[in-house]
Amino acid sequence: MSEILSSTELPAIRREVELHTADGLVLVGELALPETGTPAGTIVFLHPLPTAGGYMDSHIIRKAANRLPALANLAVLRFNFRGASSPRGTSEGSFGHGVEERFDLDAALRFVRENGLPTPWVVGWSFGTEVALNHALEHDVAGLILLAPPLHRTTAETLAKWNDRTEIPILALIPEHDDYLQAPEARERFSAVPHVEVVEVEEGKHLWVGEKQTYRVLTEIVKRINPTALPLPTEFP
Repeated sequence: MSEILSSTELPAIRREVELHTADGLVLVGELALPETGTPAGTIVFLHPLPTAGGYMDSHIIRKAANRLPALANLAVLRFNFRGASSPRGTSEGSFGHGVEERFDLDAALRFVRENGLPTPWVVGWSFGTEVALNHALEHDVAGLILLAPPLHRTTAETLAKWNDRTEIPILALIPEHDDYLQAPEARERFSAVPHVEVVEVEEGKHLWVGEKQTYRVLTEIVKRINPTALPLPTEFP
């Protein structure tokens, strides 16, 4: 047995993908699938702010794609928002300030449908949470998971619209020492949507640095999508 470390990449079926947006752009990404069988669910990851260094390889997203197909029987779709670059490549277009990114989310969820991937959960981190909250409302998704939501681009009016979709569970994972939104304000802001579950992560920070924080975040994700896979192993053959 070997300890699972930051750089560990567990077995999965991985393939590079392209997403085609309704406004004519090609986005680059990767789909990671369990080696055998049908996934128990699908994660569609939305990465942090591109203009601040966010991309599809931002560490929580990369580690989820490297681990969760094997550890939790989940499919993981990650991609670069328009204009964002990573070793996978650069998505066409330019930063859309969270507005044009609605086309990127549309393209990702269309890809999920067209490829028969089951039970899509949208998991956003920072800027990605705002794209999720602002634009996933009209889509058929299984749930939202918001990692360190800043709520900079999401208005109270937009939040309140989620009261029309009470069948969609929403988890807001709030780091104790977040730079933008800490638990007391988060509970106040999300009180307009009673079915949002606000969970504070002790010692957490906006960037979720360290294996302890990574493990906690991945555990909270799996707890909602495929709880039978818990506890997540910390070692692998």
